[in-house]
Amino acid sequence: MLNIVLLEPEIPANTGNIGRTCVAAGTRLHLIEPLGFRLDEKNLRRAGMDYWKELDVSIYADYHDFLDKNSGGKIYMATTKAERAYTEVSYEPDAYIMFGKESAGIPEEILVEHEPECIRIPMVGDTRSLNLGNSVAIVLYEALRQNGFPGMNRAGKLHDLMWKR
Repeated sequence: MLNIVLLEPEIPANTGNIGRTCVAAGTRLHLIEPLGFRLDEKNLRRAGMDYWKELDVSIYADYHDFLDKNSGGKIYMATTKAERAYTEVSYEPDAYIMFGKESAGIPEEILVEHEPECIRIPMVGDTRSLNLGNSVAIVLYEALRQNGFPGMNRAGKLHDLMWKR
């Protein structure tokens, strides 16, 4: 199972949206404190809709707690400071893909320790960054594609057209 890791997320609506994406993708979500919101916050639940109760989520006191409890896993770090694009790596089926907080990203002292695992999403010009939820979806679905969309409904259509019933 692929893993999405949010390091100190700040905006509840982004985390709720990412939680919903993780449920749809069969992916585990890891939240590293401090969080910029409470987990019972209305904006978090609204963005996650009724999917939040189905989410496989783990919460950690800090980055070191996360590392201690997930030793041995390959961690890719999404950052605008990376040289390689997210499409230039091969994601293991149990890879961890980490994203930093909205205002600052992943701290450089962490990135320096993991430079070979740093990836970025190409952007035009001086664009600083994309929305966190969009970034997670872009990279996660590339990792899912590379792994053959494990356990996902790929045959046929998901819904019938209403007017054809």
